[in-house]
Amino acid sequence: MKSVARAAVLLVSILLLLRIPVAAEPVVIGVWPGKAPDEIKEIGPERTRMSPKLDRKQVEVTEQTLLITDVAKPTLTIYRPAREKDTGTSMLICPGGGYWDLYWQLEGEEVAAWLNSKGVTGIILKYRVPRRADEIEGEPARRPLQDAQRAVSLIRSKAVEWGMDPARIGIVGFSAGGHLAIATATSFEQRAYRPIDEVDKISCRPDFAVSVYPGYLKAKDKNELAAGLRIPTGTPPIFLVHGGDDLISPPEHSVVMYLALRRAGIPTELHIYAGTAHDFGVRTNDRPYSTWTASCMDWLRESGLLKPVAH
Repeated sequence: MKSVARAAVLLVSILLLLRIPVAAEPVVIGVWPGKAPDEIKEIGPERTRMSPKLDRKQVEVTEQTLLITDVAKPTLTIYRPAREKDTGTSMLICPGGGYWDLYWQLEGEEVAAWLNSKGVTGIILKYRVPRRADEIEGEPARRPLQDAQRAVSLIRSKAVEWGMDPARIGIVGFSAGGHLAIATATSFEQRAYRPIDEVDKISCRPDFAVSVYPGYLKAKDKNELAAGLRIPTGTPPIFLVHGGDDLISPPEHSVVMYLALRRAGIPTELHIYAGTAHDFGVRTNDRPYSTWTASCMDWLRESGLLKPVAH
């Protein structure tokens, strides 16, 4: 618990330093009405811990941040912007962690605060981790896609009630979460689970996707999309961000996806930052990569996905 308290204090300090307002207490709701599908056995209680120490060759943010793991009950943690800034746009946030953990602070809470500062509702998806015994290491886990598809439908079913535009629901993900964002944006034609209720009759297609230093997009030893990925007609616009010196998830993952989207005629934009490693999140500094958040907001406005709503 001490590590969690330290992480909370650190997060607030970072947000104040960056002049990003600290959001009000969020609302948390369950993704599934009962037990999540495809669960075989209990995995034990949910846990929090601090991220491993890594050096600058591996990651841009080297200090330890809060992780969550052993998730069996997926949730949505909803951070609303100030009413006077609310644009009606919302984004489902998928933290990374290799489908083993969730980088809850760096790629979850800090992202929600950034989105709130721009008038966007940030909704953190706590999806199932770690990989279950039947999910192959080195390949994407399948259960998180079930959680993400259900989450998009659930948000859309509640959008009007929550004061959000049901036609401007996006998804943003980082690292493995970046893959999850892409998988969700391109697999809306068929659910990864058997529909269970009225919510599952509502579209699970996000209206746009933002994928930041994603993995699992490129086939091994081939300059083509990984097996299981395709770009169907109706794929929403996609914004891609990567570090040119990323050793954990090389930039070729985003390049291959960008080219595939271009060939399919899907609106897309790609930013690759030289001399940049993995795990930079949304933190601002004097490095060029930290401008990606401003470029993303410009892209959303230009695409008509970020505009004021009448109150």
